[in-house]
Amino acid sequence: MMNKKKVLVTGLSGLVGTALRKDFEERYELSSFSRYGTDGIDSAHNFKGNIAELDTMVKAFEGQHTVVHLAADRSANADWESALRNNFIGVYNVYEAAKRTGVKRVVFGSSQHAIGGYYQDEPYKTILEGNLDQVKRPYKLIDETVPIRPDGYYGASKAYAEGLGSYYSEFHGISSINIRIGWTISNDDPTVAGGGLAMWLSHRDTAQIHVKAVDAPDSLMYTVVFAMSNNYWNIFSLDKARKVLGYEPQDDAGKTLNLDRELPVRDNTEYKQHEEDPDTY
Repeated sequence: MMNKKKVLVTGLSGLVGTALRKDFEERYELSSFSRYGTDGIDSAHNFKGNIAELDTMVKAFEGQHTVVHLAADRSANADWESALRNNFIGVYNVYEAAKRTGVKRVVFGSSQHAIGGYYQDEPYKTILEGNLDQVKRPYKLIDETVPIRPDGYYGASKAYAEGLGSYYSEFHGISSINIRIGWTISNDDPTVAGGGLAMWLSHRDTAQIHVKAVDAPDSLMYTVVFAMSNNYWNIFSLDKARKVLGYEPQDDAGKTLNLDRELPVRDNTEYKQHEEDPDTY
């Protein structure tokens, strides 16, 4: 463990954290930061605190090379008060704690919701509605050059965090890698919805792109990339993730829906593990 990179993950018990945990445990000296602690992590690496309260975070950040920030109110419909506390203030606290403690890199769990306004446009609207027989291929993929178009306070918080990361990178020397995560699903089955076929990020591709981000050269000081699997119905370009991070997605959501299946309860973005603490997903 002495030779392993020290990596702290906020939100390790959430959907994305669960998907990457095994690979991270094998590759890094892994620590967790959460309100109630994380099952299976020894006490020396199991930090408790609140991302909305900066003073509770500093000890956990000390000595870490990289912080992977996943904790948030993940609801796409988060109200302003919750988004402000858990997402806007939370990510500021992450970067500020990183600055104060000498953390070299923050890998931020951004989201495709930062550009969710494009889902009102065709052909993306029809694809996400699952009306795939009405879509003519090929169609133009959304890439990282498009202006931000958040679809709610949650999406706006992700766009804000990408900007904040740029500031801390340029003026405080913290590498900021922002991963616009598509849709990581607890049972890894994307066929339940059009959004799954278009946005799915499989568990092993989730782990891969986060490992690529943590291990990227120190010279990579700032980037924003989309992160989905190699889906037939992808609406996002993965060219930048491939070029900048060396990401090579292994999985494909397939071409057809399975309407006999339902999305697990935990994948509803309104679901909370701890009802009073939306930052503990």
